[in-house]
Amino acid sequence: VQLQASGGGLVQAGGSLRLTCAPSGRILNINHMAWYRQAPGKEREVVATITSGGVTTYADSAKGRFTISRENAKDTVYLQMNSLKPEDTAVYYCAAVIGTIPGNSWYPGNYDYWGQGTLVTVSS
Repeated sequence: VQLQASGGGLVQAGGSLRLTCAPSGRILNINHMAWYRQAPGKEREVVATITSGGVTTYADSAKGRFTISRENAKDTVYLQMNSLKPEDTAVYYCAAVIGTIPGNSWYPGNYDYWGQGTLVTVSS
């Protein structure tokens, strides 16, 4: 089973995109899900996380502009991105953990499944 991310593309600054991440098959007992991103030459960084109960956290760069949500019945997580900026350009990855997360929900090593990434390019 793999996570499949989609929805990336080219958009002008100020525009919006909605990313979707769904598993190729059923994954039981998914708890935290998250979106990360990695810009060229930079390390992977967290964008937002969400628990199975809907509790969310956001990186400062995403607060007020991005919204993470999920459909538990479909094991699917979304990232609505508004007011996009050129500095949001990156490959966006989704991630999921089974059961209780073993530590900080922002630490990528705590996630069991990763999507292949979807490229978001924001032009100025």
